[in-house]
Amino acid sequence: MAAYDFTAPRLYVEADLGAGARLPLDRAQANYLLTVLRRSPEDPVLVFNGRHGEWRGRLDPTGRKSADLLLEAQTRPQPDRADLHYLFAPLKSARLDYLAQKAVEMGAGTIRPVFTRYTQGERINAERLRANTIEAAEQCGILAIPDLPEAARLRAALADLEPDRLLVFCDEDAAVADPVAALRGAADPASPPPLAVLVGPEGGFAPEERDLIVGRPNTVALSLGPRILRADTAAVAVMALVQAILGDAR
Repeated sequence: MAAYDFTAPRLYVEADLGAGARLPLDRAQANYLLTVLRRSPEDPVLVFNGRHGEWRGRLDPTGRKSADLLLEAQTRPQPDRADLHYLFAPLKSARLDYLAQKAVEMGAGTIRPVFTRYTQGERINAERLRANTIEAAEQCGILAIPDLPEAARLRAALADLEPDRLLVFCDEDAAVADPVAALRGAADPASPPPLAVLVGPEGGFAPEERDLIVGRPNTVALSLGPRILRADTAAVAVMALVQAILGDAR
C-alpha cells in the first residue's frame, strides 16, 4: 500500500476489467465524478470489481451528465479474499451500517448475521449490507469484496464453520482477564489457523447459547476488558486484537 494512490477516486463496478475496455458509468457514478468531484478527462479514476484487480482509467464524457471510463492499465492485481469470518447479531440500521463498514476495514473476508435470543431485530436488508461493504472497500483500497452468506440462527452458523477454524467468542462473562494471553494460548501466532469472530447482541447471550458456543471444539472465549462495550464498538476492538495477535497485522 506504500505506492497507493490516495488522490484518485475509486469505484466498484460489476463489469469485466481489461486494458482498453470502455465502461459506461451509471448516472450516480457519472454525477459523482463530473459534478461532485468535478473530474476532468485527464484526471485518473481507479476501478475494481472484486475479480480482476484494480485498474486506472480516464473519463470520456458522453453528455453533460454522462460519461464512460476508458481503462488504461492495471495498478494492482487481484488478491485472495481474507480468510477471516465475522459473525454478529444484527443491530439497528445506522449502527449496522457502521459495523459492516468497520468489519471490512479490519479485514473480514466473510460477514454473516447471526440470530440469537436477544437479537434486536431479525430483518436484514441484504442490499444495504452489501452497499456498505462496497463503500468501505472503495474508501479503503480493498479489492476483495467480502462474502455475505445468508443470515442464520446461531446453531446453524456454528455448524457451518469448519472444525479447524478457531472461533474467537466475545464473552463479557469470560473468566480470562487477558485477551492477548487467551489468543496466544489458543493458537500458534507463527502459523495461526483460519479464524472466525463472534460478537453477540447488546443483551448478551442466553445461558444455553453460551453453553452451545463454548461446547464447540476449537473455541476460545475472551473478555474485552472491564468495561461493557456496545456491540459495534466490540466489533472493532476484537478485530484489532485478533488481527494483531493471529491475523495479518502481526
